Amino acid sequence: MEDKIRIGIATCLLGEKVRYDGGHKYDPFLVETLGRLVEYVPVCPEYECGLGVPREALRLVGDPENPRLMTIRTGIDLTGQMKQWGRKRLKELEAERLCGYIFKSKSPSSGLTGIKVYNEKGVPSNQGMGLWARMFTGHFPELPVEDEGRLHDPALRENFIERIFVMKRWREMNAKGRSLGALVDFHTRHKLLVMSHSVEGYRRLGKLVAAGKGKPRKELFAEYLKELSEALKLMSTLRKNRNVLNHLLGYFKKELSADEKIELLEVIESYALGHVPLIVPVTLVSHYVRKYGQPYLEKQYYLNPHPLELKLRNHV
Repeated sequence: MEDKIRIGIATCLLGEKVRYDGGHKYDPFLVETLGRLVEYVPVCPEYECGLGVPREALRLVGDPENPRLMTIRTGIDLTGQMKQWGRKRLKELEAERLCGYIFKSKSPSSGLTGIKVYNEKGVPSNQGMGLWARMFTGHFPELPVEDEGRLHDPALRENFIERIFVMKRWREMNAKGRSLGALVDFHTRHKLLVMSHSVEGYRRLGKLVAAGKGKPRKELFAEYLKELSEALKLMSTLRKNRNVLNHLLGYFKKELSADEKIELLEVIESYALGHVPLIVPVTLVSHYVRKYGQPYLEKQYYLNPHPLELKLRNHV
C-alpha cells in the first residue's frame, strides 16, 4: 500500500466526547489495533449539524423507509437540518477517497441496521436505518460499511477488513489510469479471493473483463466495481474456503510428494470440520508456494489479503 487506508468512522468510537450525554464509545480494537493500519476520517452527524453537547436525545419516527429525526422530549423535527448538513458533508467526503466506513450501532443518525423507528402510537419496530447512514450508503453504494457492534463478530470483522483492503487496491489501480490491462491484472490477482465469497460473482466479473474492449472504459470500471462489491458482501464460509483450498491443491499435482498431498488434504479437511482456523491450511499452502515456486499463486491476494498482525483468520 502506498499510504494508509482512509476510513470514515463515528467520532465517538475514537473516544471523543460528542455523544448526546457528553460521553463517548471508545472502541479499543478500532483505535489500538486497526487504527495502526488505517487513517480515520471522523464524522459525528448530530454534533456537526449544529446540535450541542450534551443535547436532547433523538429518535426516528414514522415510515421506516423515510423516517423523521425527532427530539424525544420536545418533539422537534431535525430531519431537514440533518439532511442539509449531510448533503454538504457527502460532497466533502467525495474528496477523501474513503475505502470504507464504520457506523455507530443503535444510533438514530449513524446506526446501520435494526434501528428503532416509532409509529404514531409510540410503538417501536427495529426496521430502520440511521438518517445519516441512509444518506451515506445511498451516496456511496459500493463502499464497505459496518457498525462497530457487528465488528465484534470475528467473521464479520474479517469480511469488512478484507473488503477495505480490496477497495484500497482498487483505488490505487484507478489512480494510475483505467487501462484494460490493469483491470485484467486486478481481476486475475483477486480470483481466489472473490471465489471464496462467490463463484458466480467471479464468473460475472470474468465476463465483464472478457467483453472489456467493447465497453466504454468508465462504464466498464463502474460495472466491475458494482459486481465486485456485491460478490464480496457475501460471507465466506467453511465450504467455500475448502473449495478454494482444493483448487489451490491442483496447482501442486506434480510437485507434492504423496505424504505432502495427504498432509495438505488432512489439514484442509480439519479446517472444513471446524477443528482448526483458516490460517493453518493457508500457511501450509503458502509454504508450498515458496518451496516449489508458483508465480501465479504468489500474486493471489487470497493467501495474504490483509496484515497477519490483525489475526483475522485465527478464529475457528
